[in-house]
Amino acid sequence: MGDLERELRDLSTWLDTPDPPDVTAQVRARLDRPTRRWRALVAAALVALIVAVVLPPSRAAIADAVTGLLRFAGVSIATAPAPTLPSGGASPLPGQRAAGLEEAQRAVRFPIRLPAKLGPPERVLVADPDATGRYRVATLLYDGGGLRVDAFDGRLNLSFHKEVIPPGAEWVQVNGDFAVWVDGPHALSYVDRAGNVREESARLAASTLIWQDNDVSYRLEGDLTKTEAIEIARSLH
Repeated sequence: MGDLERELRDLSTWLDTPDPPDVTAQVRARLDRPTRRWRALVAAALVALIVAVVLPPSRAAIADAVTGLLRFAGVSIATAPAPTLPSGGASPLPGQRAAGLEEAQRAVRFPIRLPAKLGPPERVLVADPDATGRYRVATLLYDGGGLRVDAFDGRLNLSFHKEVIPPGAEWVQVNGDFAVWVDGPHALSYVDRAGNVREESARLAASTLIWQDNDVSYRLEGDLTKTEAIEIARSLH
């Protein structure tokens, strides 16, 4: 099974799909009318072309226009006219604890890269350990926690869920690869290893840049402009 097929199967668990209607009569009618069938095929091709133009040519991105759900680099983004914004303080991520940078590197399965534009972090957090003690998320904190970089393996499983006001997100590029920019405050929740959205972790997040590099996903969050965020992302080393 290829990566794209796995991602499509994974996404299907997030969608509420109604039972398919009985279209037997409609299919037979179309077969009896070659002209109408041809027009339908042309319309389907146009829809496919529009989707290909709107979405980036990346297997890391899956979108559903009906539900307004976008999945990219281990983060799901849902558009809503009035997202439910958390009012209280958010609970920490599962098993979250502080760690030194070298200790954090040993505790995760991916390389922790530092943004040269920001330098060494003030604090490092690791969160959500598995049965072997390996952590799923590493967080670099700057500016007293007001600026943060979350690193995690986002190839297959979701790690964060966002609710944004339409249009809410736009495609940008980081080092020639597609990324997502979410401009302005939005609701952010953690998605645990079982695929459950941890409502108790919900908090009001600042503007965020999401991108992926060598199968590691990144969230850069803070009071930043789009240009500033992209420059920081490009400086990872």
